[in-house]
Amino acid sequence: MSERPSTPPRATRSAGKLPPNPLTPEQIRRMEEARLKAKAAAQAAQSAKPTAPPPVAGTKRAFSSINSSNTPANSRNAATASPAKHDQNGFTQPPSNDLIQPAKNFGRSEYIEYDFSKMMDTKGGFLSTTDDPHNRAMRSGRGREEEKPENMTLAEWERERIRRKLRENRLGPYEPGISILDAVDGKYEEDDALLAAAEADGVEFKGKYGDGKRDVKGKCRECNSLEIDHKWQDVFFISVCGACKDKLPDKYSLLTKTEAREDYLLTDPELKDPDLLPHLERPNPHKTNWNNMQLFLRLQVEHYAFSAAKWGSPEALDVEYEKRQKIAKERKEKKFRTKLNDLKKRTRVEAYKRQRLGDGGGEFGDRIRGFGDRHEHEWGRSVVDGETGMTRKRCEECGMEVEELEF
Repeated sequence: MSERPSTPPRATRSAGKLPPNPLTPEQIRRMEEARLKAKAAAQAAQSAKPTAPPPVAGTKRAFSSINSSNTPANSRNAATASPAKHDQNGFTQPPSNDLIQPAKNFGRSEYIEYDFSKMMDTKGGFLSTTDDPHNRAMRSGRGREEEKPENMTLAEWERERIRRKLRENRLGPYEPGISILDAVDGKYEEDDALLAAAEADGVEFKGKYGDGKRDVKGKCRECNSLEIDHKWQDVFFISVCGACKDKLPDKYSLLTKTEAREDYLLTDPELKDPDLLPHLERPNPHKTNWNNMQLFLRLQVEHYAFSAAKWGSPEALDVEYEKRQKIAKERKEKKFRTKLNDLKKRTRVEAYKRQRLGDGGGEFGDRIRGFGDRHEHEWGRSVVDGETGMTRKRCEECGMEVEELEF
């Protein structure tokens, strides 16, 4: 019996969805053309880039190979495509991100503009003069530092401080100009009287400091150069160039206050007199909060020390120096002997007591009675007195005699 045709089963479909229609040959052709065009464009862009050399073992990669700043032209990220913005202090602001925000305590301008060069270790934390402006301990040895104006950035304030330092030291653009009018001999002579007196007496001219040099303001006293150190001219009132200072350290080197006091035997009142011995102040190299270091010119110190107002000559200074060294040595030896005798007294108590109290000195190991010790009698043999009938005893050490009556 032949099978009769049956009805196919009913197709199940989701509500609202129709089965996809098969692609037509025209759609397939367009998709293939678009794919080939995209592939050709990618190959053209890849070939346009410069080919990097193959990496060598042991070398770092180039920054351009890992740099992510090459933003494509079709990028939709406005934060990276926009130019960098700078704040009032010259710092580049990071891109805005609402998810990352700074803490409230660290978002203030006081923390960002903090000048760490003004901070000081107070043994209880690092503080600044802005935190406690009335604390004198934070400015010991230094004057009150001028604070940065509010309307000035850190870079501008740093440039202003450098400009003030150059103007104070008369360097850079603030160095005085060289004029031919200042180089005329005799215009600013400081030793006219000495020169006239030497010519009148017919003796050799020795100059102001006894080295035979003429002091002309604005002109080097050694090589007659016009490029002098104007800071020294203002402080030491002496004209000398930088080359001569380096060439003649025996005359133009600087001495500290301790060296001038110990080597030339000068007193503190003499060193504190600016008219007698001018000095140049520099920050203390050991600690910044100590007093400024005072530097004296060797030529001026030796001229005063060897003059008739002080020691008279280098030989007299050497004699005085040897005399003081001898006195110091004797004082040191006397102090050493005193301490040595005290040590002997404390370590050899028995010998010291034997020497002070014993007549013959005794033998080593004998008991020596000292001050405050209680005497114990050592009685000898008892002797009966025939007249009185009493027993008599005598101490072997002190010679004391006692009489006893026996019943």
